[in-house]
Amino acid sequence: MAAAQSVRSYPRLWLLPLASLIALSLAGSLLPNQPPAGDIGAINTGDTAWMLTATALVLLMTPGLSFFYGGMVDRRNVLSTMLQSFISMGIVSILWVIVGFSLAFGDSIGGVIGNPLTFFMFNNVGEAPHPALSPTVPLALFALFQLKFAIITPALITGAFAERVRFSSYMLFVCLFSLCIYAPLAHWTWHPEGFLRQWGVLDFAGGTVVHMAGGLAALSGALFLGPRATHSRQAPQVPAHIPYVLLGTGMLWFGWFGFNAGSALAANGLAARAFLTTNTASAAAMLAWLFFDGMRGRKPSALGACIGAVVGLVAITPAAGFVSVGASMCIGCIASIISNLAVHWRTKSSLDDTLDVFPCHGVGGVVGMILTAVFADKVGLLFGETTTFIHHLYALGIVAVFTTGGSYLLYRLTHAIIPLRVSHAEEEMGLDLSQHGESLDYAESTPQVLSNVRLVANL
Repeated sequence: MAAAQSVRSYPRLWLLPLASLIALSLAGSLLPNQPPAGDIGAINTGDTAWMLTATALVLLMTPGLSFFYGGMVDRRNVLSTMLQSFISMGIVSILWVIVGFSLAFGDSIGGVIGNPLTFFMFNNVGEAPHPALSPTVPLALFALFQLKFAIITPALITGAFAERVRFSSYMLFVCLFSLCIYAPLAHWTWHPEGFLRQWGVLDFAGGTVVHMAGGLAALSGALFLGPRATHSRQAPQVPAHIPYVLLGTGMLWFGWFGFNAGSALAANGLAARAFLTTNTASAAAMLAWLFFDGMRGRKPSALGACIGAVVGLVAITPAAGFVSVGASMCIGCIASIISNLAVHWRTKSSLDDTLDVFPCHGVGGVVGMILTAVFADKVGLLFGETTTFIHHLYALGIVAVFTTGGSYLLYRLTHAIIPLRVSHAEEEMGLDLSQHGESLDYAESTPQVLSNVRLVANL
C-alpha cells in the first residue's frame, strides 16, 4: 500500500520539473548568445585534441562508477543504484549550462563564488580560448571538461545511502548539492581568484573538490538517513555481481587518466607525469590492500583489489602533477592501508555507509590532500617548506566543515520538500521495483514479483 501511494503521487511530483525544463529550454533558445571574445589563433590543436579525448574519458568514469556500485549492492537494488549515477549525467549537464559553470568559473566575487551571469546559459562560452581559464583550448571545451567532474561528484555520494533513498528526492538533492556545495568548492580551489588557490592550496585534479566533498557529503547522508533495515538486523550483505565491480574498476582506472592527466589542460610533459603517477599509485594501492588483508588473515579478494585500486586513484588525484613517481607509490600505499583500517572501523560501528564511500573517498581524499603537501616538488614538507602544508590543514578544516554541515542542511531541506527515505515496504521490496518498476531478474521472476512489477507500472 505504501509503495502504491508513493507511485500514485508521481504525476504531480514530476509536473514541476518538467515545466521548469521546458521553460528554461524556451528561454535559452530566445536569449541572445554573444560570441566570446578571444583569439582563435591561440588555439593549440594538439592540446585541443588531447582535451577532447580526456573529456570523453572522464565522462566514461560515471558509467564505470555505476557498475562499480551496482555490483556491490543487493540484487533488489542493482538497477536503482546504477541509475543514480547515470541520472547525474542528465541533471548536472543541464544545471552546468544554465548557471553551474558561472558559479564555479564566472567572474569571482570575493574569491568565494562566481558571478552567475558571467556564463549564464553558456553565453560567452564558445570556440575562442579564455586567457585565464583555457589559454590554448576553446573555453567551451574547458567547460565541458569541468562538467564531467561536476557530474561524477554527486554520483559518488550515492554509495553511502544506497538501497534506501527515494529517487525523486535524490534528484532534488543533486541539484542543491551541485549548486550550493560543488560550485563554491570548485571556485575556491580552481578559479584563478579563488581564495584557496590564492593561498597556494594544491589540488591538481579534484582530491578536495570531488573526493573529499563526495566522501564528506556521503557521511552526512548516511547519518541523516540512518541504517538500512538489513543493517539494523545485521543481515549479511551479499554483492549482487562481483564481475560488475571488476568491470567498473577497469572503466574507472581507464577514465581516471583523463581525469588526472587531462587536468594539465595541455598535451605536454605535465600530462604525461600525471598519467604515470596515477597508474603507479593505483597499482601500489591495489597491492597494498591485498597484502594488508592477507596480513590480517583474510583471503585476497576481487572486491579488495578493486577497492584498493580506487583508493589509490582517489589519493593521487590532488597530487598527480606535483609529485614524483616514487612519491606516488608511497601515497598509494599509505592511503590504501589507512582506508582499509577506516573500512574495518566502519563495519564495527553503527554507521551504515552502504558502500564505504566515506572511508574510501572521504578518507582517501583527506590523506591525498595532506600527502600532496608533504611530497609536492619544491613546496612540500620534504623540501623544507611548511607554508603549503599549513595552508592544506586550514583548507582541510574549512572544506570539512562547509561540506559536512552544508550537505546535512541540504538533506534536511530536501527531506522537507520530498521525503528522502523510502518506506519500509518499499525498502523490503527493493528500489528497483518500488522506485522504477524494473527488476534485474525480470525474465526469471516469480509470478508474485511479476505481479508487483505490473502493479507498479500501471499505477
